[in-house]
Amino acid sequence: MILRLAVWLLLAPLLPGIITKVKAWVAGRRGPPVWQLYYDLFKLWRKGVVLSTAVSPGHVAGPAVAWVAILGAALLLPAGPALAPLAFRGDALLFVYLLALARFCTSSAALDTGSAFEGMGAAREVSYAVIGEAALITALLALSVQTHSISLTSMLAPPAAGAGAALLAAGLFGVLLAENCRVPFDDPTTHLELTMIHEAMVLDHSGPPLAAILHGASLKLLVFSVLLAQAVMPMESLSPLAAAGELGAAILLVTVGVGLVESLLARLAFRRVPLLLTTSFLLNLFALLVAWKGGRL
Repeated sequence: MILRLAVWLLLAPLLPGIITKVKAWVAGRRGPPVWQLYYDLFKLWRKGVVLSTAVSPGHVAGPAVAWVAILGAALLLPAGPALAPLAFRGDALLFVYLLALARFCTSSAALDTGSAFEGMGAAREVSYAVIGEAALITALLALSVQTHSISLTSMLAPPAAGAGAALLAAGLFGVLLAENCRVPFDDPTTHLELTMIHEAMVLDHSGPPLAAILHGASLKLLVFSVLLAQAVMPMESLSPLAAAGELGAAILLVTVGVGLVESLLARLAFRRVPLLLTTSFLLNLFALLVAWKGGRL
């Protein structure tokens, strides 16, 4: 348990660094080191917290609860042939609820400031989450129908192949981009408050709470990368070492793919974001229909 926990916590900040490095490589720049987020988290953890007189204790508690919720969701996921540390029957339902709890706590902490910009960011976040969560639940339903189980360890064990797996991979990749506020849904590097979504909700956070938000965001990216990799790649017949290597290569491939998407595509207008999210939902819905009619993806 301690080893798995350390791997999740220490590996997560590496993914945003790889994405930034890929974007710099495509643009012909050197870019910051892949370890940059580690430096930022260490610096933020040593700083003090600046609080507005209008906020309540929930402003500080929100990021902490959200971080714990995302970590709990991570511990529900298996890693190749290794069972999840907190696996139990029906943990797929808790997985969805923990991600929703993290979003609720972040949005609530943003609304607690009384800022118009953070209110706009929270409103956009929860509006897009209506479709994003539906797409995620549909993807999990497809895996559940295939395996006749509602446990993530069983749902992610069988190999996936065929058109249904391709549909599921495309749909989950779209959900990954939306849930992690990446291009084309959001731009994590923007500094224009009127166009921010997730970044607008953390404008008034500083010090350790901001560090918890940044680390939680990287941890959430790792969670969705692992979910996507294990949903479409066969690992149960491999040795533990080979499965770990395949999972690591798949996570690296997903991370590089996110960096290429951010380098080659522009951010969509707000009115087009629901359309792209609906496309991800439909892809997962078609994967569900394939699993329902064919028995396997």
